[in-house]
Amino acid sequence: MRAIEWVADPDPAIRLLDQTLLPDHERYVDVRTVDALVDAIRRLVVRGAPALGGAGALGVVVAMRQAEREGWSPKRRDAEVDRVRDARPTAVNLAWGVDQVRQAVPRGSAAVLALAEQVLVQDEAANRALSRHGADWILARVAVGAVRVVTHCNTGALATCGWGTAYGVVHELHRRGRLGLVYADETRPLLQGARLTSWELQHDGIEHVVQADGAAASTILRGLVDVAIIGADRIAANGDTANKVGSVALALACQRAGVPFVVAAPSSTVDLSVATGDEIVIEERDEDEVLGFAGVRTAPAGARGFNPAFDVTPHDLISAVVTERGVAETGAGALMTAVAG
Repeated sequence: MRAIEWVADPDPAIRLLDQTLLPDHERYVDVRTVDALVDAIRRLVVRGAPALGGAGALGVVVAMRQAEREGWSPKRRDAEVDRVRDARPTAVNLAWGVDQVRQAVPRGSAAVLALAEQVLVQDEAANRALSRHGADWILARVAVGAVRVVTHCNTGALATCGWGTAYGVVHELHRRGRLGLVYADETRPLLQGARLTSWELQHDGIEHVVQADGAAASTILRGLVDVAIIGADRIAANGDTANKVGSVALALACQRAGVPFVVAAPSSTVDLSVATGDEIVIEERDEDEVLGFAGVRTAPAGARGFNPAFDVTPHDLISAVVTERGVAETGAGALMTAVAG
């Protein structure tokens, strides 16, 4: 499956698999304007740090083509590119994707498109490489025949330009015949685990159960899992990691239980300009996402919502950070630099 790709016919566009409609409806959206792309990013039609990197790169092409159609000035075009770049503040890959291609703007949209398509291809290659590194590291440290995994949010092909990050490691363990039961956290408030990860696991024929986020710590402490694997939206220079809210609870339980807690992400997610997790901006989404579900209010009238989309796991709770460049078993200094882009 492809969560994001560029299509040339019948009219050039970014084609997105609308993840707000899964698992009930598999529908694609063709995006040809900056307004439509920013809306798709903010509504989570496209989501996941690596996929947002692809959206950022292709978004520059969309802005350039719209500028040509509508006669924008270079200043207006650049401002529209910035709108794409800044559509979600926590995930570093969105801005990274824009920056990977922006220098080619003076050479025309065809040159930018060629670079953007490289971003997509390279992301899938990086995901496959980091999945092999992650599986090797886990199998060297978990002395069981079938590794039981707990994971959080969605980190598969839907969240990337192909294959997956934390989900990619799970898939690699499955490919090697070394995967046991997968516990997929439902992931509040939009149920990316229940709706999306479970959908991908079913497609791949992987045995799994969906559990409430609040059950995850107990599942770990009861000895029902051998490793926790999550993705990342931004990794600071010291290894502190921002990921979907609820991730840090798994890390705390893993530390108590002596279970490895692994972060898997492409090197583009490591942001060496951010010293620690304290500097990572935490996106706060609309309170309606926690005050109700699917348009139906579940909280009392007048109740207020608090809806941080991410939390930060301190580096000393993380057993390993895995990228396509290798594995860092501690978040400190040179080791994080070694796995960064």
